[in-house]
Amino acid sequence: MITVSTDGSCLRNPGGAIGWAWANHDGTSDSGGAPSGTNQIAELTAVLEAVLAHPGDEPLRIEADSQYAIKCSSEWVHGWRRRGWRTAGGGPVQNLALVQAIDRAIAERPGPVTFTWVRGHRGDRFNERADELAGIAARAARDGLLAPRPVSSATQAPTIVAPEPAPAPRPELAVDTLF
Repeated sequence: MITVSTDGSCLRNPGGAIGWAWANHDGTSDSGGAPSGTNQIAELTAVLEAVLAHPGDEPLRIEADSQYAIKCSSEWVHGWRRRGWRTAGGGPVQNLALVQAIDRAIAERPGPVTFTWVRGHRGDRFNERADELAGIAARAARDGLLAPRPVSSATQAPTIVAPEPAPAPRPELAVDTLF
């Protein structure tokens, strides 16, 4: 069985920079972020990226400290799908695109995916590692140091880049010089 811990971070919720991370108990990990979002978007993105990064037949257990991410991914999703992606009250599902992407990724994965809740910030070394990586990614996203990449492009590590300098001013062209 593959066991992966996931976590998300939002520096100022909602609207602040976010970071997500997964840490496989074999030592591999991945993380990324975005300049703005919510803690729930970060948590769901961590789950999605973990599932996509582990596509094989072997059972995958995802440990998360977010009950929201676990319930969206493994419980509530079934009812939402049956109701045409509406909540029990008939309202819209929050973070629908991510929930649907997780649902699709789990359905397309040959091996089973299970979820386990772990209490955050209580010394679980893999949860702590995912938390650390998500925080680093959120700060890098805030500071403009993460190279843009689409969600669901899991690789070994985020690409951190230096901010680009402002472009040099261009001399204005006179209209008559163009003809």
